[in-house]
Amino acid sequence: MKLGILIVLALAVGVFGAHFLLEDTGYVLIDYRGTAIEMSVPFMIFALLAIYVLIRIVVHLLRLPRRLGRAYAASSGRRSVKLASRGLIQIAEGHPAKGERLLTRGARHRELPLLNYIEAARAAHAQGADERRDTWLKMAREHQPEAATAILLTQAELQIDDNELDEATATLREVDADGAHRGRLLALQTRILRARGDFDAIAALLPDLARARGLAPEALDSLRVETASARLAQAAQARDSAAIEAAWTSLPKPLRARRDMFAAYARALARCGDHDALEKILRRSLKTGWDNALIAIYGELETTHPAAQLAHAEAWLARRGEDPVLLLTSARLCMQNQLWGKARSYLETSLAIRPNAEAYQVYGRLLDKMGESDAATEAFRLGLESATGTEDRPALTGPTTQAT
Repeated sequence: MKLGILIVLALAVGVFGAHFLLEDTGYVLIDYRGTAIEMSVPFMIFALLAIYVLIRIVVHLLRLPRRLGRAYAASSGRRSVKLASRGLIQIAEGHPAKGERLLTRGARHRELPLLNYIEAARAAHAQGADERRDTWLKMAREHQPEAATAILLTQAELQIDDNELDEATATLREVDADGAHRGRLLALQTRILRARGDFDAIAALLPDLARARGLAPEALDSLRVETASARLAQAAQARDSAAIEAAWTSLPKPLRARRDMFAAYARALARCGDHDALEKILRRSLKTGWDNALIAIYGELETTHPAAQLAHAEAWLARRGEDPVLLLTSARLCMQNQLWGKARSYLETSLAIRPNAEAYQVYGRLLDKMGESDAATEAFRLGLESATGTEDRPALTGPTTQAT
């Protein structure tokens, strides 16, 4: 529409101008250093227009290579994005080999192919092709050296996934420890230490990890609990009560206040042998709040006064007679006091309420002790089925006689 209006206006101006120019064409004289050039006004106008058009054509030809380059770059960029998208879709659909090929083809059409090479490395990693994985990461670093830190962190992450812990450690040494990526660096170092079972080192790293925000708050809390539990278990396995106390007292108060952490602490102390002291600790704790984990530990203690220990358990039974964990604990303590019949009664009641592998195992040992080998074998079988996920079974039928 606009072009049509401009053409009409140009024709109108041309007709109007021609009307005056045809009446008198005018006269133009140009004298430059003794050289005179004479022409009419219409010819001069035509010459100026021709010179203008020629200049525009020359300028356009000079700019043409740059415009063609930009057009090619834009086309290549669109092609690269398309190939990258197709490659990521193939990977998401479970075809990492196809995805890797598409991503690396797309990298050739990009000025900064970092994303293509990193995703291609992940695709090669998914196929177990470690050499190709490292090749793509190397190419990414060569094409975009300013992204070396991000590339190194990605390489270390993939190496950890393949359990290449020494290689991952060496890779992380190249990363700037004080840079903006410190949080992720510490998180990857923690993964290496966790894979090696070095929970003492993780405990030392936790404050820095929290400050650098290397993990989400929930993940960090979970790691604290796992680290504390592992340190307590390792100290218990070594029968090192001093290490257990050191691990416990080093925990933040909020962690020590958790019932599951206190149960882990009590379980570790139980392996070190001072059951008389631990029995008093457990009773004090149970006064502040009932905890089945502590009750289970209480039944495994072997104190110098098992009768008193059983009396405490049976006092609790008076208020919690249908608690299967407490019934199992009471049965264990009855067995320590050689009260086989009462132990059997507690066990059968516990199994009737909640059959489980641990109770069946204790029941099988009791029946074997009482000379009922066939019934004991059946109890062990049911316990195995329960432990392996088979549908729960009812308790075994008792013998015709009971010892007291």
